[in-house]
Amino acid sequence: MHAWVIWLIAAGILLVLEMMTLTFYLLWISIGAVAAAVVAWFIPDALLFQVIVGCIIALVLTAFTKPLAKRLRTSQGYEDSGTELVGKQGVVVETIEPGQYGIVKIGGDTWSATSTQLIRKDELVRVMKRGSAIIEVERWEEFY
Repeated sequence: MHAWVIWLIAAGILLVLEMMTLTFYLLWISIGAVAAAVVAWFIPDALLFQVIVGCIIALVLTAFTKPLAKRLRTSQGYEDSGTELVGKQGVVVETIEPGQYGIVKIGGDTWSATSTQLIRKDELVRVMKRGSAIIEVERWEEFY
């Protein structure tokens, strides 16, 4: 199999993974793999050069889009959907033990959650803090 085909398959797999995670980092690596495929098309025997071109493209895209993403997040009118979770009520779907993760449903979404206390399934909780993908909750009754 030709090297450019392998690079395109890798780019496709990375693109599908990006669609599932929505982090944009895999997108840049996918574009780097496409660039490596282009190099492989013209220079099929230069594997090291293909890898270097792919890495440079991915690194440049990552470096230049980080400040752009930061600027977009701080721009007027931008709202992070996760910050609105703090203070909301949810229900425990999977028991949360101290130091362990459980599952909490808030509205129509489910979140991995942690707590400093044991919270059993079907108990109501309140979101105290949100990390990147994990929320911290406490039992709802403590607040009222």
